[in-house]
Amino acid sequence: MSRPVHFEIHAADPDRARRFYTSVFGWKIEQWGDIPYWVITTGDDDQPGVNGGLLPRRGPDPAPDAPVHGFVMTISVPDIDATIAAIDINGGTVALPKDKMPGVGLLAYYKDTEGNIFGILQPEES
Repeated sequence: MSRPVHFEIHAADPDRARRFYTSVFGWKIEQWGDIPYWVITTGDDDQPGVNGGLLPRRGPDPAPDAPVHGFVMTISVPDIDATIAAIDINGGTVALPKDKMPGVGLLAYYKDTEGNIFGILQPEES
């Protein structure tokens, strides 16, 4: 089997996207060399997860009513309501509201400041 090892976020305004993801999720985002590319560290290496990158979008932003084009990344959060509040404060918008997924937890989908859809999941306590 092959597992994901890296993700990328495409942004019309990389500075705005960096502020969003740093404020909402506490990710560390640093420019890589002298090119317009930023490395995203989502957590400590001894924890499950994947790190990624941020780069300028090439082409138009997704239309507000466009279907998902690409992959949707879902982020595990300890408190979905606090995360939703942080998303709202930082300019994100709801794509699909919070819902209970039996046996999984609370799940919602949002758009970042760049129109990219992502999921947030508060896992059900086992």
